[in-house]
Amino acid sequence: MLDRVISSRNRTRDWLLRQQHPEGYWVAELQGDTILETEYAIFLHYMGWGDPKTYSQLANYVLAQQNESGGWGIYPGAPTEISVAVKAYILLKLAGHGLDAEYMKRARAEILRLGGITRVNSFTKIYLALVGEFDWDGVPAIPPELILFPKNFYFSIYSMSAWSRTILIPLAIVEHHKITRPLPFKVDELYAGGRENADIHLPWSKEIFSWHNFFLAWNSIIKGWRLQPLHPFRKLSLRKCHSWLLERLEHSDGLGTIFPAIVNSIFAMTALGYEPDHPLIQREKKELERFIIREGDTMRLQPCFSPVWDTAWATIAVKQAGLKPSHPAVVSAAEWMLSKETTVLGDWAIKNPQKEPSGWYFEFRNEWYPDVDDTCMVLRALNMAEVPNPAELARAVERGFHWMLGMQCRNGGWASFDKDNDRYLYTQVPFADHNAMIDPPTSDITGRVLECLGEFGYTAEMPEAKRGIEFIKKDQCPDGSWFGRWGCNYIYGTWQVLVGLAQIGEDLNQPYVQRAVRWLKSVQNEDGGWGESPGSYSDEHLKGKGPSTPSQTAWAVLALISAGEVRSRAVRQGLEWLLAHQKPDGSYDEAPWTGTGFPKVFYLSYHYYKIYFPLLAFNAYLQFIGTTRLISASSRSELESFSVAP
Repeated sequence: MLDRVISSRNRTRDWLLRQQHPEGYWVAELQGDTILETEYAIFLHYMGWGDPKTYSQLANYVLAQQNESGGWGIYPGAPTEISVAVKAYILLKLAGHGLDAEYMKRARAEILRLGGITRVNSFTKIYLALVGEFDWDGVPAIPPELILFPKNFYFSIYSMSAWSRTILIPLAIVEHHKITRPLPFKVDELYAGGRENADIHLPWSKEIFSWHNFFLAWNSIIKGWRLQPLHPFRKLSLRKCHSWLLERLEHSDGLGTIFPAIVNSIFAMTALGYEPDHPLIQREKKELERFIIREGDTMRLQPCFSPVWDTAWATIAVKQAGLKPSHPAVVSAAEWMLSKETTVLGDWAIKNPQKEPSGWYFEFRNEWYPDVDDTCMVLRALNMAEVPNPAELARAVERGFHWMLGMQCRNGGWASFDKDNDRYLYTQVPFADHNAMIDPPTSDITGRVLECLGEFGYTAEMPEAKRGIEFIKKDQCPDGSWFGRWGCNYIYGTWQVLVGLAQIGEDLNQPYVQRAVRWLKSVQNEDGGWGESPGSYSDEHLKGKGPSTPSQTAWAVLALISAGEVRSRAVRQGLEWLLAHQKPDGSYDEAPWTGTGFPKVFYLSYHYYKIYFPLLAFNAYLQFIGTTRLISASSRSELESFSVAP
């Protein structure tokens, strides 16, 4: 097996090296579900920018994603999700598809089977209200007065997750002005029982004394208050929201650099009186258009770009695969990542005051919102590189490391964008049904930070590591696995924890670690690989179950190797699966999605996951068996001359 692993490792490494951009970074497509295409179409109509060709190309892509039931889901093979299906149906009508088409009949029947248009989520209701297909009275109030609360007040915009902030502040402006631009048609056929009989109001919980009902009551009070003649704080709060929005358009490629926030920023500026040709609106429009991918007669969009994330992982993978720290591919990647360190005291500084800003973000430019996940990966990658200005690298690493340590939460774990952003009550507000109102610490990120700390010389007995380990122990599932917030799902979480514990020097013979090892082995597929559907976020019976994929098989192999199982049958079978499914050019195919945006709401396919994670698994195997045959003399010579692809 050794020679086969070396050969396969080299092919995948060389394939990945050929994908490096001349500027030094890697970035692959980040694919989401059809809400991107459908919301883009509704946005284009609202702004008066739509045209038949664009609608047709978007519809062609979306129609190809229709499931067997006639609806659309949030990942390939998923059951129909009502909000996704309603917006897909509207797009098809915008593109001129007739009601009598068989696929339209099936879509309509599926939507009505699920309760009709009134069952869509809050954000979809706002989109529908903007185009006249839902009554504003049924849309949750998003009071702009929230922005007036002190930054450290319990109910504050800074108690929301970072991504919710960038989505909801513009929507507070939109929901106040309620400017409607109707579609050229109606979708009354999607109202179960007819539009005139529809109950558009938010449902109350059967549990009378619940936070859900408490906030619904306040929702009614706020809506009633708006009917009164005096609103002493409304103008001030709208001005504050406007200023907040404009401030965060700076140092970024669009608000939050993510699709929904950018769209909402344009809606908000339009509501505030900006003309469509205003430079700020045109700038945001161009950032949206960068997400577009055209193939043949189809058009699809990405939710954002992932260059910092992809570059950090790819750099580590190719470096471990035999490249010297001074190799041109490693050096150019390191210098590019150094250029992406944030220089802005962003929202994170409210709970993590720093003398100078640092941290790395996910995208090309998003300085307001660095995150722990990207930062610890970049630190690991920079630690492997030699650059012409080592002092600059050392200073950046020191700043980033200090920032990352400062983001540790009070319970010992690490979250993504904020510290101690874990106020559960925010998950009960009426506009919180995107299932991501808060950003609590998670075991997958905590495990990754422990891995980073270990590579920088920390041990399990040091205070920060000790607290992180205690958090992980408390967060473990009874069966030994760990939940994966940012990847699907328990395989992802368990992998990150085990490699983190190993790198920080935790005793891997402890019972809680061995429970995780046994669980991981127990969910190995008969073909030797591992797989897990995003459905496991909704149904725990699906934990660790799904067709084998290159990324998830690699995660399991990496976890088991870290736990001392390098010569186990499970690892050997996992490697055999990876060897057997590699394509001749060193790449892999991966149809199932293994990335997570918002559990139960939005999932992702990272198109490089199927490449750099198998490469890392091969690297780990070769490292842990102690081989000195990492590269042959001929491949070593070849590597020394390998440079960034033109």
